[in-house]
Amino acid sequence: MTYLDKIQIGVDFIEANLGNDIQLNNVAKTAGLSQWHFQRIFKALTGETLKTYIRNRRLSCSLLSLEVDDNRILDIALEAGFESQEAYTRAFKSLFGVTPNQYRQIEGKKRWLKKIQFTPDYLRHLNQQVKLKPEIIEQKAMMLVGLRTTFYGSDSDKNNISQTLPALWDAFLPRIKEIQCRSDPYVAYGVVQPTTENAELLEYIAAVEVSSLTHIPDGFTAVSVAASRYAKFSHRGKPTQLDSTVNFIYSTWLMGGIDWHTQGPDIETYGREYQPNSDESVIYYSIPIQ
Repeated sequence: MTYLDKIQIGVDFIEANLGNDIQLNNVAKTAGLSQWHFQRIFKALTGETLKTYIRNRRLSCSLLSLEVDDNRILDIALEAGFESQEAYTRAFKSLFGVTPNQYRQIEGKKRWLKKIQFTPDYLRHLNQQVKLKPEIIEQKAMMLVGLRTTFYGSDSDKNNISQTLPALWDAFLPRIKEIQCRSDPYVAYGVVQPTTENAELLEYIAAVEVSSLTHIPDGFTAVSVAASRYAKFSHRGKPTQLDSTVNFIYSTWLMGGIDWHTQGPDIETYGREYQPNSDESVIYYSIPIQ
């Protein structure tokens, strides 16, 4: 079974439960993935968050109910999973450009473009891109020391990467010389992992490798990365474009079904080739595989 198959299982679960309360972790569990990895792959593949897909599919399904004049908009809203008619109306207008009442007055409603259900053929179509070949490495165990924060990634409706991660690096780099026993003075790492298995909230640590944990500066944290097999990809371009490369990794290479993400931490590597704000900059992004 490929990742594409697993995403389709999740989509099928959503379609079967559009009239019920859908918890994102249950969608992922049905597909046999953690919530973070399901959401990350879904966003990379489709370009939208899982929560947005569910909301828009419910809104599209509600169009049929609106075409029956006897159905109260409040009842339609509740059936679509909204807590009030007002919330439903706001979301409806945001998606379709008109209110539910205005939609009822429009002739030829069925010509409207609706939010389609993702099918296996459609997901496969989204996945047809140029392949990116990584270097497969045996990553040794590492002891890291750095600064930690939590954030919501681009696969979440709460995405706050641009507010959170640059600020962390701005705080970390001026204090990097406080860290003793550094293994390589020219390399830094960004470690990314979910805070819990079924959470959108992620943990990010800006760090360097050390040979000893005898002295950890105030406010810093230590983290151990276990030895593992990694697929190491190179991102050439400005750091602000890194998320596009990560999306490409998750939506294209990982979808091949040859290797599987272990659900361990992803690692960003900033070495001698890294140049802030340069199109020639190189960052390495590695995912643990089995």
